[in-house]
Amino acid sequence: MQAYKGRAGSSPRAQSGTPLAALGCHMEDRAENVQSIPLPAMQQNSMYPQIFWVDGCANTNTSCPPTAPIAPFPPPVPDRSRKPRNKRDRRSVGFLVLFLLILVAFTGVGLSMFQIFHLEKELAELRESAITEHIPPALEKLTGQKEQSMKKEEKAAHLTGNPAQQDLPLEWEPISGHAFTNGIQYRDRGLVINETGLYFVYSNVLFRSSTCSSQMLTHMVYKKNPTLPSSYVLMEDKIINYCTDQKKWARKSYLGALFKLRKMDSLHVNVSKIALVNFEESKTFFGLFKL
Repeated sequence: MQAYKGRAGSSPRAQSGTPLAALGCHMEDRAENVQSIPLPAMQQNSMYPQIFWVDGCANTNTSCPPTAPIAPFPPPVPDRSRKPRNKRDRRSVGFLVLFLLILVAFTGVGLSMFQIFHLEKELAELRESAITEHIPPALEKLTGQKEQSMKKEEKAAHLTGNPAQQDLPLEWEPISGHAFTNGIQYRDRGLVINETGLYFVYSNVLFRSSTCSSQMLTHMVYKKNPTLPSSYVLMEDKIINYCTDQKKWARKSYLGALFKLRKMDSLHVNVSKIALVNFEESKTFFGLFKL
């Protein structure tokens, strides 16, 4: 299609006597500045009319009526469908931040519980060590086991044989070698109880000789108390047929049991024949400990 190009005199209004001044610019003058806007090939072959763009009057000597202002294109309408998506995104970010904060909180609680468990384990180990060995006073106060450890350590005694024997009951060594007394007093050849409670009492005596005899051997542990008129036998062992012919022989006698002892009780050991006792500290001994 080609742009329309005609003269003002050939228009119907010009033939009817309409003045040309009323029309403004001649159509011939305007046609010179009419530019054809090219359209795509598909649109050119369609039935749509061709669009013209009027630039203005071609003749500068002729006054042109004012043209109507061209309305600008409206601004693009914002896409309102994305606002809910932004809200969802913000909500998702909020949930993520909240989840991370909760995770950090649980991690802190877990680490605190692990540290508390570790400290309790170390404290238990310190309490166990306080029972078996001496620890500084400050650490004993921390563990709270000072009194218990003292009771465990002090309420025990172990006496060993003393070769300088003259009469009964047997005399013992309370200090040298393996001998010790903690919380138990050694007095008048016996162990004196200073606190009522349960005690395990033991005694071991080794009899030996180079000649055989038919005499019965006796080994006993007995207790005395100032409030009682006489002594009371706790344990006793009698040995017979301990040798044959005239050869050397040795026979061990061991006594051990649990007893409830009262304060001021004193424990002693008797044998039937002192001359047959081997007083080495690993062979003949006597002791007790409080439970």
